[in-house]
Amino acid sequence: MPTQDELFAAVDALLEGDGGPRLPEPAERVRLREAAEVTQARLAQVLKTTAQSVKNWEAGRSEPRQPRLEAYVRLLEGWAEKYPASDTAPAASTVEEVPAAYAPAPVEPEPEPEPVATDTVEDAANQAPQEAPAASPVRPTAVRAAGPSLRRAARPAPYFDGQFPNGPLAVLDGDGTAYGVGGLVLDCPATTLAQLVTWALGESGLGAARLHRSGKDSDPLIVLTAEAAAKFGLPATLDDHPATRRTQRLPEDHKVVKALTRSKWQLTRRGFGPWPRIYKPVTEGRRQCVQLAVLPWRALDPRSWGDAASLPAPDLARVLGIYAQRVITPRGSTATSGLELMTALRPPTRAVRDEATGGWASSANPGALTETVEAAPPEVPPEHPEAQGWTGGFLDEESYQWSRPVETLSDAEMVLPFAVGIDLNTAYLAAASRLSVGLSGPVHVTNPRFHKKVPGSWFVDLSGVPTDPRLPNPFTPSGKRPEGPAWYATPTVAYALELGYDVEPMEAYVREKSGAYLDPWHDRLREAYVTTMAEAGIPVDKDTDERAFLASMTAHRLLKGAGEDLEALRAALTAEGLGHLAEMGDDQLASAAWRHHQIAMVLSAVKSTVKFGIGKLRERPQGVTYKSGEPWPALERPTWRPDIRAAVIAKARVNMHRKMANVAKANGRYPLGVNNDCVVYASPGTSPLDFLPLTGAGRVLPGTFRLGATPGLAKVEGVQQMLTVVDWLERDQRANPARHIKGYDSTLTDGK
Repeated sequence: MPTQDELFAAVDALLEGDGGPRLPEPAERVRLREAAEVTQARLAQVLKTTAQSVKNWEAGRSEPRQPRLEAYVRLLEGWAEKYPASDTAPAASTVEEVPAAYAPAPVEPEPEPEPVATDTVEDAANQAPQEAPAASPVRPTAVRAAGPSLRRAARPAPYFDGQFPNGPLAVLDGDGTAYGVGGLVLDCPATTLAQLVTWALGESGLGAARLHRSGKDSDPLIVLTAEAAAKFGLPATLDDHPATRRTQRLPEDHKVVKALTRSKWQLTRRGFGPWPRIYKPVTEGRRQCVQLAVLPWRALDPRSWGDAASLPAPDLARVLGIYAQRVITPRGSTATSGLELMTALRPPTRAVRDEATGGWASSANPGALTETVEAAPPEVPPEHPEAQGWTGGFLDEESYQWSRPVETLSDAEMVLPFAVGIDLNTAYLAAASRLSVGLSGPVHVTNPRFHKKVPGSWFVDLSGVPTDPRLPNPFTPSGKRPEGPAWYATPTVAYALELGYDVEPMEAYVREKSGAYLDPWHDRLREAYVTTMAEAGIPVDKDTDERAFLASMTAHRLLKGAGEDLEALRAALTAEGLGHLAEMGDDQLASAAWRHHQIAMVLSAVKSTVKFGIGKLRERPQGVTYKSGEPWPALERPTWRPDIRAAVIAKARVNMHRKMANVAKANGRYPLGVNNDCVVYASPGTSPLDFLPLTGAGRVLPGTFRLGATPGLAKVEGVQQMLTVVDWLERDQRANPARHIKGYDSTLTDGK
């Protein structure tokens, strides 16, 4: 208990005022930062703190202490002078004066951070999972009460806020139990899909706040297990009937679709497939939309989510909830979610004051993709309407698929015992950072002067740039020398300049308006990836010892892949020098393995969101009825931008080549093959530290393949015997060691 003197001193200080710097209201802090187009991650970097702390300050949960307080106040005062309140959308305190359709978003709720172990692998392995690694838990009797009865986990869950008190999503089983995130359980009384949608929009309390004040709140997501899907009259699979097998959606005359129509609910153009979106038109600014995910229809692609679809409902809710909190509430495949995240962070419009009327109107949001623009003919795929009759060639900006000619291998390389593959973490994400892309349509110019800061497509001859045959050519995905003039994105041509070649484009399609459109997308996904890596016990600090990083990655790999044979897991951990983990008790080791298994699902989904989200920028037509030359629905999106996709991939490929060239320059080692973001080297040992160039301190030389957990750094992909790799190359020159370095797909036969 405080003493009377302490209380009197505190009261006196309150009466006198502390005289220190005073912060504006939390909503004003958000307004000023967004007006300056600065992300929370960037602000945290400037103030030498964490993005979590910045979020807490802007949510009013906490305030910075000295010396950050004075620096933060000074920054906000400077922004206030540059961006007066009258020049931007109103703060949250005046929201009631704005029409609902244009109302700024409420301040994003600030979650309590989950416990994260970043010190040692052992700490991470010892963390108990939020739900036991057992079968689906038995629901307490109390949950059967009418209405949204619930129980929560003992600790505060990080997903809840006042507007959506029960989190972003729920996994529904066949007996009406809806498992939410944070250990929450709801009772869902719905017996039809129309009732389910009504419950989700009203009684459930599900949803998530928008990621940008000018954006939209995330719709509730209801995940249907096989039992729940059967309860609502959905078939067990979409492949049982010819009408659904080809389209992968229910026909319009299906009884479920007809029942929704009778209840005045509508489906989006993609119909009732694995990710149906059910809605009613916006009325009085109120959005009525629910997203469903049908698990038995393969809504969760194993390439992105692993075996998440087979998890017990509470565990699946936890995995999807982590993704929703760190990335976005899933809206479809990870490709769709990646594209939706771009729009959620850079909405095309914002609310502005109409000086003539004093009201509010919708206006283009600076830095966003605000409207559909035509692509340049060389940027589109061959089936695009613009490509019909075009004979001028096309962009070929893709990732590397290259294997080294076997005759260029030296005797010294052939006798090394191992081939080691290293993989760049989320290479496309690293390439998206600070990348200037076009925000407007293409302008055709002839004999242009190249500038590396102008995004566009350039027709130039790079076949004369001298390159080493032991390295892939930097300008083509095949790694072969270009045969003459061709179209290239800006990062590729800029790299030719970097190599000392004088480029003279013959023509170009350039974007006069440009900006770092992908920066907020990069920042959010980077934080999601790093946070999840840290949760797996992987040290994420840039100064982390690289040997400790490799050991932690080995532990995570073994734990996430462990089956029910704990003795085999113990033996594998001991063989890798991780005996301290092998000494854990059975329950503790099983719990750690189960937790790492789920963390790996989130990591896989985040990586897929990056990779497939970039690919979605050039989505090609789908469906067996499509005819070349016809437009397809994706072309109507402002985010159908093949030029942006090309720029990201070109930069990623250039980054890879630069690292390989620096390795060759430093120690004379050359790759055996490259596949996307994986590269394989001959090595005297099984560790990358055995063949990468090192500094005097024993760390990997900067500019090469530095090891670490953050995007753009490298980790081990796999190890094979060098004799095996040489055999692949001698039998089939098309064999790429980087495609088979993991070993599960390494068997090659003649003719394959």
